[in-house]
Amino acid sequence: MNIDVLKQVAMLPGMSSEELKATWRKLCQSEPPPYNRTMLVTRLAYRIQELAHGGLSAQTEKRMFRMATDDPPQEKRKLPGDKILPGIRLVREWKGVEHCCTALADGGFEYLGRRFGSLSAVANAITGTKWNGNVFFGIKKQGEKQ
Repeated sequence: MNIDVLKQVAMLPGMSSEELKATWRKLCQSEPPPYNRTMLVTRLAYRIQELAHGGLSAQTEKRMFRMATDDPPQEKRKLPGDKILPGIRLVREWKGVEHCCTALADGGFEYLGRRFGSLSAVANAITGTKWNGNVFFGIKKQGEKQ
């Protein structure tokens, strides 16, 4: 990588907000968006490297456009076979405490070092009441068919 590019990128975090905005105007030839400092630094670092080394190839841009327009929205996607894959961590905040359980390869779940046979059993352990585990962890909405 070009030393000049590295120097420019390394200087960004030490710049004031006004200096970052001026750099944005110079490099992007537009008004800076109303992002926080961290976002401006990361986007300017990308822009500096893009100008020095080139941007995305036409093939990559076309593929990204296809992915953005052909894929169903995130909320419509389902896991293969509607199963929770082993290793996935499910997180839920309950009464101000964050609870996390991990899907196991045998179909069970691990929560606080204990093995549970279902998500409903985990939800019961957390709340002390009967819950549909998929609803509790937000995998499906109440009343939605599985």
